[in-house]
Amino acid sequence: MPFNGFKLCLFGLKEQEYTMMTSSKPYMIRAIYEWLMDNAMTPHVLVATEMPNVEVPVEYVRDGRIVLNISASAVQGLHMGNDALSFSARFGGVPRSLYIPIAAVLGIYARENGQGMFFEEEEPQPPQDSGPTEESSGKRPALRVVK
Repeated sequence: MPFNGFKLCLFGLKEQEYTMMTSSKPYMIRAIYEWLMDNAMTPHVLVATEMPNVEVPVEYVRDGRIVLNISASAVQGLHMGNDALSFSARFGGVPRSLYIPIAAVLGIYARENGQGMFFEEEEPQPPQDSGPTEESSGKRPALRVVK
């Protein structure tokens, strides 16, 4: 990996060892959230609801998108991990648990002025094929008693 005519060397690691890094997206989401809260803004996330494993109230989805207020006063139990956002919120007075994979987050911004960060929409990943299942292989599972 050339850098201004030089080969980048990170503590003796081979190129393939340092190019396999985790996504910066969840870190950016957490940083923008903290920045918005520090500036007394109301953080909102824009979510692509057609991505796999998104759990949001479908009655509030418009054109495959939903905007959610994730301020401390609007949600309970907010967890912003590297894989997903999860929290509880009330919709029409009814408490709901929400789960939003990081890939489904299209942006995080302030309601008051729109400042924040937006991300390119990711293509949904097909489910990983774990090989033949019992149904597809036609074999019955083999069980035995262990004493």
